[in-house]
Order: sequence, then C-alpha cells, then structure tokens
Amino acid sequence: MTSDSDADPPHLDGYGRNTYHSGMKSIVSEKGQVTIPKAVRSKLGLRPGTVIEFEADRGRLIGRKAGSRDVIDELYGSLKMDEPVDEYIERIRGR
Repeated sequence: MTSDSDADPPHLDGYGRNTYHSGMKSIVSEKGQVTIPKAVRSKLGLRPGTVIEFEADRGRLIGRKAGSRDVIDELYGSLKMDEPVDEYIERIRGR
C-alpha cells in the first residue's frame, strides 16, 4: 500500500488540462455520494464544506470548485460617508 504522498503527479491531457492517474476510482454510494481521492482533494485545495458545481459533458462528469465569495465585493457600498469619496481623498491628501 502506498501513502498519498506517493501518488503519481498529475499529467496534462491533449488540451493542457491536469489529469490524474487513471487508477483513481470511486464508487457511487446508494445516496449518490462519491469519495474524491485524497491526491485530488489536496491538489485542488478541497476541504470539508467546499462547494463543487457539476456538469455532464459528452458522457463525462465534470466537477469544479464553485466560485468563492469575494469579501470585498460583499462589503462594496456598505461604508456610509458624510462627503463624496473624491472630496474625502483630496482632504486627506491635504489638497
């Protein structure tokens, strides 16, 4: 038995995408669940709670990490100011 650190490194397919050793398989459970191999989870930074989007394409199942939330975008517009931003910037620059 080999450890996860002994797993083959990813290879590039004909499209320049990462692929993984063809021996990495998982069985679909009665609930429709699969276990993602540790080498793949580590490579992609998949942790418990990571959301994955799925699509079917020409007989293949494709899973991608869902877009992560952007804290800056969530906060945009939440700061209430007593003056326009341009005036504030000019004032703190001493102009």
